[in-house]
This record gives sequence, C-alpha cells and structure tokens, in this order.
Amino acid sequence: MSTSTTASVSTHILDTSVGRPAGDVAVRLAARAGREVDWQALGGSATDADGRCKDLPALPEGTTHVRLDFDTETYFAKKQAAAQQDAPALRDSENGRPVFFPEVTITFAVVPGEHYHVPLLLNPFGYSVYRGS
Repeated sequence: MSTSTTASVSTHILDTSVGRPAGDVAVRLAARAGREVDWQALGGSATDADGRCKDLPALPEGTTHVRLDFDTETYFAKKQAAAQQDAPALRDSENGRPVFFPEVTITFAVVPGEHYHVPLLLNPFGYSVYRGS
C-alpha cells in the first residue's frame, strides 16, 4: 500500500501463448533511491493461480526506481515438461532451452503516493509490459 512518502507495486503475468495467467512464476523486487545508488533487494514472491503477486514487499521511503525480476525460464521449463511434446519453443531455441528469454527484468521510476501495477504479457519468444491500473 502506498503512503504519502512511499509508492507501492503490484504485478501479474498473462501467458499469451495459451491465453491464461502464468502461475508459480518467481518474482524478485529491488529498489533504489536515486540513479547513482545501488539496488537494494527487498525480497520476492511467486504468482498465484491467477498470475498475480499479492504479497510483494513494501517499498522503502525514498524509493525512486523499482526493478522486478521474473524467472521465466523455470516457468516455461515446467510447462514444457508437463506437455511432453515437441514444441516450437524447443525447435527454434538456442541450446535446447525452452525459452528465448530466461528472465525478464523490468525497471521503472516511481514517485511517493502512487501505486504502480505493472502487468507482464509473456510468451516463449517475447514479452510486453505496461503501466496498468
């Protein structure tokens, strides 16, 4: 929850290759107070069955930049193992990896008092993000 001195962040993931939420994706959160300051790891969570992270850590006062790191490789590897079939992701990917982007990192600026919902639209060969509501 944002306050007048802090911002807040939420996210969710939609796997556009199947048109469903991406559950059980590990998400790590980091923050910094200024462009020249080192990142501070704040912890992480995982998406639920609806693709949402409902328990990301709170941002510290003074945060100006936020980074969300998504472990997409593990998600797609589990999905591929469950499918047990030849998939275009394996045919076209380098070194037999099930996904071209093994992780997705999204960095964005924040201001105190605002809430930032940052959805990730994901597939094995691409992704898109935007500021949601």
